[in-house]
Amino acid sequence: MKNVPHKTPLPEGVGVGKVMRIRGVVPNKAGRFYVNLLCSDEKDSEAALHFNPRLDESTVVFNTLEQGKWGKEERGKGIPIQGGQPFEVLLITTPEGFKAIIGDQEYHHFRYRIPAARVRLLEVGGDVQLESVRIF
Repeated sequence: MKNVPHKTPLPEGVGVGKVMRIRGVVPNKAGRFYVNLLCSDEKDSEAALHFNPRLDESTVVFNTLEQGKWGKEERGKGIPIQGGQPFEVLLITTPEGFKAIIGDQEYHHFRYRIPAARVRLLEVGGDVQLESVRIF
């Protein structure tokens, strides 16, 4: 188990075809957790991707944080992550955006608003027991 928030440096950025695999368990009474692809390690870093499963709202929100302001939220259909159950999320860098695969299903394709090349850090936090983060 890893402590959260957990940060994985990505000094080379994330090019097309890069896969970020996050495995963990959401505690039974948990509200929400997040995966951020940040552009720096600064406190107010921009986020090229904010992936935010909200079990308390039965939805997953995708967004960016640019110049201190959140963009327009995109939401996936339903919530494929259940409290008390292990999950695996793959975030795959495509030519157009970040593709989120949850379980065996393509869940949502979030088009770039900030270039993936600017990403320098993957951060996982919130109500989650993190088992592993793997980049390949």
